[in-house]
Amino acid sequence: MALIDLGETFFTIILVLAIILIFAKGVVIVQPYQQALEIRLGQYRGRLNPGFRWVIPFITDIIKIDLRTQVMDVPRQEVITKDNSPTNVDAIVYVRVVDPEKSAFEVANFRMATVALAQTSLRGIIGDMELDEILYNRELINNRLRDILDRETDQWGVKVERVEIKEVDPVGAVKKAMTEQTAAERERRAAILRADGEKRSAILSAEGKRQSMILEAEGDRQSKILRAEGDRKSRILQSQGEAQGLRILSLGSRALDRKAITVLSLDALKQMSDGQATKIIFPFELSGLIKQSAKFLGEEAEQLIDEDWKDIELDESILGKSPAEEGIEDATEYVKEIEKKIQTLEDPTTPVNLDATVEPSKPPRTERE
Repeated sequence: MALIDLGETFFTIILVLAIILIFAKGVVIVQPYQQALEIRLGQYRGRLNPGFRWVIPFITDIIKIDLRTQVMDVPRQEVITKDNSPTNVDAIVYVRVVDPEKSAFEVANFRMATVALAQTSLRGIIGDMELDEILYNRELINNRLRDILDRETDQWGVKVERVEIKEVDPVGAVKKAMTEQTAAERERRAAILRADGEKRSAILSAEGKRQSMILEAEGDRQSKILRAEGDRKSRILQSQGEAQGLRILSLGSRALDRKAITVLSLDALKQMSDGQATKIIFPFELSGLIKQSAKFLGEEAEQLIDEDWKDIELDESILGKSPAEEGIEDATEYVKEIEKKIQTLEDPTTPVNLDATVEPSKPPRTERE
């Protein structure tokens, strides 16, 4: 009896363990970012949502699909461009499963299929473009490759979200030629910039010399004009002074009688005889002088007939109006005007309008001029 009880107990334990194992075999845990597909005896039963799920073990297959965005690296490959330049190109593709049934039932391995399709499509796109276009139009290549992959992978339930060209690396010979071309282009630009700089420098230097010569000539011309104007004023004032002196002398001498004239004449004769000269030239009639002297010594003196000089008052009005102050003031204002026009030329390299050059303003003519 003891052996029978022991055997029944052992069988019960084995049965319980088998039931636990069978139950555990049917437990399925679906993560939040996954979608599970249930296949029982070769027949699709439906999706299993995230969480704890139990299925009939041994006869049910579970396929879990990751719904997150996945990054696929397109292997590096050598591609011949349109201008026969060998170039190494690789890319990165971002995909996401949008239809779990299609990704599981329409293609055996959508990852491998997507990468292979990206390789072939990238080779075709690069082959239709020149090397310069590839280097400068990466965005265009990315968009074209994304459109092709998205259209082809739509039947697999896969959405291509983004494609990026990771590297475009021409082979050694092509890269060396590009380096030499770039260096030559930079040297050409540098030579153009140097030549343009020298040209501008020469132009500015010539313009500066021209402006300097113009200003110097203008200054010399204005100086000559002012000097000539000053000489003219000086001669006018000198002549006016001589004329005024003669007027004063003539008016003052009208009061002298013949006796005074005779005395002055004798005094002038005395001064002339004091010299060392052996010849004396008398600028007046000597007989008239003797006659006047005789009359002065004893003869009757003639009376002055013209006595109108007594009615003339000798004051400053006989000097007339002197233009000296007006002329000097006009010349001063003229010099200030020239200095003001020269100061307006801030930049000596600025072209000067010869029509706008300072013209000497003519001073107003006086009444005597």
